[in-house]
Amino acid sequence: MNLDDLKPKITEIVSATHLTVEKRLYQVCDLLKTNVDYYNWVGFYFKNGDKNELKVGPYVGAPTDHIIIPFGKGICGQVALSNENFVVPDVAAQDNYIACSITVKAEIVIPIFINGENIGQIDIDSNTPNPFTEADERFLEFVCLKVAEIL
Repeated sequence: MNLDDLKPKITEIVSATHLTVEKRLYQVCDLLKTNVDYYNWVGFYFKNGDKNELKVGPYVGAPTDHIIIPFGKGICGQVALSNENFVVPDVAAQDNYIACSITVKAEIVIPIFINGENIGQIDIDSNTPNPFTEADERFLEFVCLKVAEIL
């Protein structure tokens, strides 16, 4: 599926004010995992209060043991510090990778900003080697902008 075709659906989900924010975030994850065949785990992590750590939010995919991730640890923890997109074509080549599953081959993490502050991120694991393109980055930046509107 063309990623741009999902944009109106993302907008529709985040605009559904009769649903809780958590339910809308879950629906975003579900939409992405269902419609993009190489998105095998889709979830959100958010800054955990005043602590220098991330806490898992809504996600779709295999259960994760990584409920809390310290800043700097793993790909998500690095994005919490760098404030930049992180695309990992081959997780086996990363020294600071936190393995979630032996089936995961690649990962993309895009930060979510509110008033210039990195408050969380969308994290996507893929069982396909090197699947993420610039189109994925631009699309997921759009998703993060829409999500920031409801946080």
